[in-house]
Amino acid sequence: MNLEARQIGVISDTHGLLRPAALEALAGSELIIHAGDIGKPEVLTELGRIAPVVAVRGNNDRAQWAEPLPEKTVVSVGGVKIYLLHILPELTINPAEEGIRVVISGHSHKPLITYRQNVLYLNPGSAEPRRFKLPISVALLHLKGDEIEPQLLELPV
Repeated sequence: MNLEARQIGVISDTHGLLRPAALEALAGSELIIHAGDIGKPEVLTELGRIAPVVAVRGNNDRAQWAEPLPEKTVVSVGGVKIYLLHILPELTINPAEEGIRVVISGHSHKPLITYRQNVLYLNPGSAEPRRFKLPISVALLHLKGDEIEPQLLELPV
């Protein structure tokens, strides 16, 4: 059994802007997940310089470049199934019944780590732009065997 630790970077709601601090926070990730409202394709290109990127289309990603992006997708990392969508209330499956361990969403700009039926629900918050008094943030998922440790990282403004 491979118990090597793995780091997954999680970002959302960039709205076409990508802070250097976000890139620094995600450095060392073997995969980056973008939970939508990307804003422009250059954001995915920049993130792709760090690691492969899996992204979903957000409600503001309406330009032609975003059409190929799915609205929802599942990715497996080291046997951990991760469900990705932009707007959490649009979740139409029962993740626990589907063997999904992590649900990642964006949209609200509010960072969140919570558990329901032993499923981790993670919203990394918004990496750009600042909304109300909410923090600018990204998240990391640390995977080791069956263990999943989420970490929210508030970025300097």
